[in-house]
Amino acid sequence: MKITIIGGGPGGLYFALLTKKAKPSWQIDVYEQNKADDTFGFGVVFSDETLQEFLSRDPESYQHLTQQFSYWDDIVIHRKDQDVRCSGNGFCGISRIRLLQLLQDRCHDLGVGLHFDQRIEPEVLETRFADSDIILSADGIGSAIRDHYADHFQPTTEHKSNRFCWMGSTRPLADFTYFFKETEHGLICAHTYQYEADKSTWVFEMSDDCWQKHGFEVQDEAGSKSKLEVIFADELQGHGLILNRSMWRQFPRIFCNQWFYKNIAILGDAKASAHFSIGSGTKLAMECAISFHDAVVAHGERSVDKAFEAYDAARRAPVQIVQHNADVSLAWFEHMERSWDMDAMQFAMVVMCRAKSVTYDNLMLRDPSFVDAADTAWYQRYFEQTGYDYRDSRPTPMFTRFKLRDLELRNRVVMSPMAQYAADDNGNLSEWHYVHYAGHAKGGMGMVVTEMTCPSPDARITQGCPGFWTHDHAQQWQRIVDFVHQYTDTKICLQLGHAGRKGSTQKGWQKADYPIADAQQNWPLVSASPLPWFDGISQVPTELDEQGMQRIIDEFAAAAERAESVGFDMLELHCAHGYLFGSFLSPITNQRSDQYGGAIENRLRFPLAVFEAMRRCWPEHKPMSVRISACDWMEQGITEEDTFAIAEAFQSAGCDLIDVSAGQTDPGQKPIYGRMFQVQFSEAIRNVPKIATMTVGNVTDAAQINTILHTRRADLVAVGRPHLWNPYFTRQSAASYGVEDDQAWEPQYLSGKQQAYRELRKSRQATQELQVKAKARSHAPIK
Repeated sequence: MKITIIGGGPGGLYFALLTKKAKPSWQIDVYEQNKADDTFGFGVVFSDETLQEFLSRDPESYQHLTQQFSYWDDIVIHRKDQDVRCSGNGFCGISRIRLLQLLQDRCHDLGVGLHFDQRIEPEVLETRFADSDIILSADGIGSAIRDHYADHFQPTTEHKSNRFCWMGSTRPLADFTYFFKETEHGLICAHTYQYEADKSTWVFEMSDDCWQKHGFEVQDEAGSKSKLEVIFADELQGHGLILNRSMWRQFPRIFCNQWFYKNIAILGDAKASAHFSIGSGTKLAMECAISFHDAVVAHGERSVDKAFEAYDAARRAPVQIVQHNADVSLAWFEHMERSWDMDAMQFAMVVMCRAKSVTYDNLMLRDPSFVDAADTAWYQRYFEQTGYDYRDSRPTPMFTRFKLRDLELRNRVVMSPMAQYAADDNGNLSEWHYVHYAGHAKGGMGMVVTEMTCPSPDARITQGCPGFWTHDHAQQWQRIVDFVHQYTDTKICLQLGHAGRKGSTQKGWQKADYPIADAQQNWPLVSASPLPWFDGISQVPTELDEQGMQRIIDEFAAAAERAESVGFDMLELHCAHGYLFGSFLSPITNQRSDQYGGAIENRLRFPLAVFEAMRRCWPEHKPMSVRISACDWMEQGITEEDTFAIAEAFQSAGCDLIDVSAGQTDPGQKPIYGRMFQVQFSEAIRNVPKIATMTVGNVTDAAQINTILHTRRADLVAVGRPHLWNPYFTRQSAASYGVEDDQAWEPQYLSGKQQAYRELRKSRQATQELQVKAKARSHAPIK
């Protein structure tokens, strides 16, 4: 085969050497627009895991690499003249020019054709290399080939808000260190690490507002150097900064939806960029080079198309995961000032866990002393804030009590509201509801929230949704509430809502969100604006007028009174997911021109009136919450500023907790899924208006819950789908951690408790031992 590679960066060179090594008879050529000894940038970073992969793939280049790098095991978070150290990380830094040189040397030894100082214009790519079987575009983040073939590679590019520049210094650094500096114009972070004996990388990052106020200019390298040397004089310890094309930039978040076209494939930053804060740009390029090499060697001679398809199948998910982690890390740095009021240990915990890939349990394995210190600070702070004293028992944040007005929860786990669609056509509960709620309440969680329950027949989503508009409905719920209170320590919250334009649809396991199949069984719908859910399919709702609003206000007030008579512990108003009240809050679905549309203050008017009417009927000593969609996952949707205004307005009206969800406002949404994918919205409300929040969304294990609570991203964590298949999620987590305080078991089950704690502790210990064994070995040089 004949393979042409455009771009002589680490990704392109590593693919070339691996493939030439495997297939010596193949002709492989690399074309690079820069000279062989040109270098832009300073150092690059690799983890122990990545080094292990390099060792297994090409021991020769690995040996050259390890002779050149600087290694560290600790990450240091420095702020306000304090250092917090976290060990067990395992990274190395190496000069970018030395990495390129050793890869060039290895390619030369293997017979790869290296052509420098040759710019290949994308317009002539296919004609100049018409005899190539494969053309690999590895021409970097500013890829001209990607842009030329944009219709085929389908790239999306978003320039993020923070400003950053890369510089170097002669100051030696024993560890990777984040220097956080408070200035009169805002926070600046320096991401720093050693890459040669007398050289370290310094990446400076700050908000655009901070950058503007300091008077930095994009092209003024010398001026930026002088200002930063003054700002970071203490941290530089007498050493100066070094320039190398150190212009200010805003990070371009790039992802190509298609990775190949004809015989052209795309690799590295040209295909997908990962923010430097997780140190994965070069790693990502080289790991993709490995997979592309595997695919080409396995399939290339028979079918280039199959090779490309295998490459895509192997790498798309891992690339998206790394990029998602990088996006989350990037977002934290865009808002780092929101954590600035934290104490040193909590701030360090946030920095370590910012990307969500590192959790409380991960850190226990990396550095138990770090977690121990973070726990100590957390329990002390919680004692000072609440009077709850866990300083000796230390049960993990997940198993601490939490209070809202007079309601006290035994732990921070909540069973999220999940529709069961098991009521009859008149909204009556079935035995399924009794078994479901009574059974799950025995699972040890702090509180159960009911599925959305409706105060009128036309408020239902489906014919299977439970009602709360008659005395009989109240009696049916009374049976469940009485069981929960008599036999468990779990609390129970009633969620009330109105489906709006998403009503009169089929059950969730049928054709969800589509009208009831028998058209005669559908009922009239109302919404903020006359917009159907599915154009041409769904019913067009009537725009709700003030008379209709008053009717709904009265129905919800009556339901609140009924809920108190039943004895619910808490009440939640559903203002999310495109249902009636959510349709008023979102500019996507609220297109009114009257006093209920336009600015967020107007869009809030009707939902707030409903809440206020409920609050007047609900006892003062009992809390209320509101569920909101903090993001519509659509352009022109609800903004972060809107969510702050919503949270503050409801808090002023007597709301105690914002239940923060996202999306489901419109079928055109494009959500970005991932672990804990909605926590960012809860974190923003918790840290800016500083209102108590409950988060929800793909939270699947206790380590994630403890991480969320430790880092002040929420006060309660609602767990949904895991509770559908495991009602004892909380019990199992407590047993695994060995937590017994305040987590009483029902006496009927006590005989199983001892075994659960014994077996689950053993299982946890065994898992931790396996994780330690599976961890990549340290590649630190032997001294």
